Amino acid sequence: MKKIGLFLTFAVFAFIISACNANKDSTPQGDEEAVPVSGHTPVSVNVLNTEGAKIGKASLSETKEGVKIDLKAEEMEPGIKAIHIHETAKCDPPDFKSAGAHFNPGHREHGFENPKGFHAGDLPNIEISDKGTVNVSIVAPNVTLQQGEKSLLDEDGSALVIHEKADDYKTDPAGNAGDRIACGTIGK
Repeated sequence: MKKIGLFLTFAVFAFIISACNANKDSTPQGDEEAVPVSGHTPVSVNVLNTEGAKIGKASLSETKEGVKIDLKAEEMEPGIKAIHIHETAKCDPPDFKSAGAHFNPGHREHGFENPKGFHAGDLPNIEISDKGTVNVSIVAPNVTLQQGEKSLLDEDGSALVIHEKADDYKTDPAGNAGDRIACGTIGK
């Protein structure tokens, strides 16, 4: 009986500690190594600037944790930038408005810190180095490359869009991230 009581006390303590740690940072992180799901071919995305020139490439692959986005780009303005998945696979320069709004099959508001959010296409900010380059991996846990409601490869595809400023993670519809400065189409 003592062992059961000790076990229950430990289980409750572990649950409380994990709940406290879960609230420390509500922004999903992409630092964990995503485990690839076998049998799925990565999707290659060319990233264009506002002049329509290729400045980078992203590779999207299905993992057990969600879609892993490996992004490498250059010739960008240094600083913290928002990156989002948008609803349509169209990247018409110079403003990339053809990509539509954020990918949002759940019809929620924008932002990890918004109590009515967040969009499935919301992603953590990225940092462009002083040399104008970025090399980052992000896991988007609420989307898939497989068929279904949250598929980035639906009938009209989707787009990866980088904005001129950081996402504030709370302001609907786009986190006050400013203009769209780079875009890549995600399609079959």
